[in-house]
Amino acid sequence: MIAAKRDRTQEHSGVRRATGRDYDEWFALLDRWGAPGRPFREIADWLEAEHAVSSWWAQKLIVEYEQARGLRPPGVRPGGTFTVGTSKTVGVPVERLYDAFVDPEERKRWLPGAVMRERTSRPRRSARFDWAADGTRVSVTLAATGDAKSQLALEHERLPDPEAAQKTKAFWRERLTALKAELEDHRE
Repeated sequence: MIAAKRDRTQEHSGVRRATGRDYDEWFALLDRWGAPGRPFREIADWLEAEHAVSSWWAQKLIVEYEQARGLRPPGVRPGGTFTVGTSKTVGVPVERLYDAFVDPEERKRWLPGAVMRERTSRPRRSARFDWAADGTRVSVTLAATGDAKSQLALEHERLPDPEAAQKTKAFWRERLTALKAELEDHRE
């Protein structure tokens, strides 16, 4: 509870430093302007043009505002699709973790039956895939946290609804646990 309050306080001070206002002030301003019901792009243009907010902060403010006002469920993107994410720390070098994602044969061991087509990759850093079953996308970002320890963050994008998002999040948590077990049980 205390940590969550501290994180929110830090987040408020971060938005104030970057934009000159905290979330409550921005939300009141957006309410007065009539933001509910307006398209995302119109709100972003207004924030950028009228208030000199960067495009990144405009997006952040809109998402936070719409979630706070119940206009946007958590995880939904401007186009109406959903994105879920999860992360895992694995006790192997980042090169090994990267290979487990980009090598189709390696991937079969912990992600059987799934077909992912690689879109782009940056060795030992990231990879993006098309999820062949439904046209959604998977993005993986990797970081070494030691010689034999790595962190991965995964996002599954373009999910159609909250139910698919919830199922997909549970799926990836289970699969990343399997990946961790596979890699740590078979360390080279």
